[in-house]
Amino acid sequence: MARLILYSILIGGLLQGCGSGLLSVHRPDVQQGNAIEESRLEQVQIGMTQRQVRFLLGEPLLRDPFQGDGRWDYVYYHRPGNGTAVHRRVIIFFEDGLVSRIEDSGLREVAQT
Repeated sequence: MARLILYSILIGGLLQGCGSGLLSVHRPDVQQGNAIEESRLEQVQIGMTQRQVRFLLGEPLLRDPFQGDGRWDYVYYHRPGNGTAVHRRVIIFFEDGLVSRIEDSGLREVAQT
């Protein structure tokens, strides 16, 4: 009888590791792309040079190969281990080496699969 109780406690403890709780599986945070600071993005203005934008936001994650240096994409994705993922995309368009337009998707929650 004592063995049955001991085995029941042992099996219960092992099953607890498969679910959430004290013995749950650790899920690391996943962060990809350019972490965009709001204060730095607000400083980017129409008419700035590419060098000034690079100083404020860093190297872009993507450059459109068909437009030369006419478009820079800053993409950010963050999924905390136990939370909702967020995604942000900022696109900066250049004409003659100067900022002509800024598109900001804002920080959006992403449905996890």
